[in-house]
Amino acid sequence: MNINALSEVELARYYMVEQQIRPWYVEDEKVLQALFDVPREHFVPPAFKGMAFADTEIPLIIDAVDTNEYMLKPVIEARLAVELNLKPTDGVLEIGTGSGYQAALLARLAQQVTSVEINSTLAAFATENLQRQHVQNVNVEIGDAHEGWGTTEYDAILLTGSVPVVPDALKYQLCIGGRLVAVVGRSPVMTAMRITRTSAASFETTPLFDTVIKPLRGSRVTRFQF
Repeated sequence: MNINALSEVELARYYMVEQQIRPWYVEDEKVLQALFDVPREHFVPPAFKGMAFADTEIPLIIDAVDTNEYMLKPVIEARLAVELNLKPTDGVLEIGTGSGYQAALLARLAQQVTSVEINSTLAAFATENLQRQHVQNVNVEIGDAHEGWGTTEYDAILLTGSVPVVPDALKYQLCIGGRLVAVVGRSPVMTAMRITRTSAASFETTPLFDTVIKPLRGSRVTRFQF
């Protein structure tokens, strides 16, 4: 790649991937390519576009409404995508849509993504972002999925907020061989974990890395689909 020929935005994206993300044990070329292909700047609230490639969380303030949620740091988004070990045929459940950027990354790596967001303002924002980028294999739904979502079994499940423990109901929504990735614990001590369903009633848990992210919100609301 001739970085001298890149635009200012593409150069910022290049440095995000090569200086922030790749050194943090993100070596999967499919994930790295997705990071180049999905325009993160188009999923950031307009007031924060200048921070699109920064190594920081970005407040999700939509039309002057503070949702009290954040886009995760790019390195965390990338690492979570890597740890799911996605295949092109996988069906994915994402809990916590946020801006829709993580779902767009997953959509590049899997066949279908169902993303559930408890905040209707964020769900609408994410849906608009995904549609604008012509991402057709993500369904955004509104509701509380922190203890499961419907009866479908998934090849992979991602929680984009932390939980004190992973609810059993979510683990049992994995197919045999399915992987769930979540940040588990309470601040200031949290660890990203991958839980793999090895049989009908057995699970294998693998600690991945230490981090701290905002807790997953959870309260019962009516299920609705755009």
